[in-house]
Amino acid sequence: MTKQINDRINADFGARQGKRRPMYVQVSELLLREINAGHWREGERLPVEAELAVELKVAVGTLRKALTLLENDGLVERRQGSGTYVKRPAREAVYQLFRLELLTGGGTPHAQTLSVRREANAAVAAHFNAPPDTLFWRIERKRVLDQTAIAAEEMWVRAAHAETLCAAELDESLYRHYREHFGFWISRVEDRLRVFPATDWAADILALPAATPLGWIERLSWTGDDKLEEYSRTWFNPALCHYVSRMS
Repeated sequence: MTKQINDRINADFGARQGKRRPMYVQVSELLLREINAGHWREGERLPVEAELAVELKVAVGTLRKALTLLENDGLVERRQGSGTYVKRPAREAVYQLFRLELLTGGGTPHAQTLSVRREANAAVAAHFNAPPDTLFWRIERKRVLDQTAIAAEEMWVRAAHAETLCAAELDESLYRHYREHFGFWISRVEDRLRVFPATDWAADILALPAATPLGWIERLSWTGDDKLEEYSRTWFNPALCHYVSRMS
């Protein structure tokens, strides 16, 4: 089981577009995703630090800093002479609301922002109960799991949140960017799934013919005071990944 987990998380943490978080933060977020996905359960011991650092291709010191973040949040417990154990799943993580996993299980997620532009879209505005000519920031991203492109994402937020916006400004976690720069945070989402033909830009990202039937996720995202702040559409390749929602 440990080898299977390590195979999934043995990803290249190389250069990628957008803001780059410190390596130990990236490692802590990766471990959070694996815990939230159920690959390490409550009470289970993580691999020993030396082995896990080798599998992740990071220094032991970097791994220890990542584990300290998780420990400070009460998510893991480090027992002297015994190892590090999962204390409880995280209530909030960068990728907690990301539901796509490789068919082989899990997968290390990254997102590359391809374009950001301001435009009006009457169909999108209708979801916000806004006038048809309302301006939005349209964000296009390529979603990758274990270095494999599996989805094309399209997010819409009100243009009023920022006078200017470019791809290089955006964190991989858009929800984090919303919280830190737009002044709101997402507390709940609603996903609607069906099959939908790929648009030209989505097909290009996934290297598939235009109009290929793909999995399609329409997501509405609200703040704690029930204000809709993001509308998104995601096309994903069902030959490579599937949508997974776990409840407990």
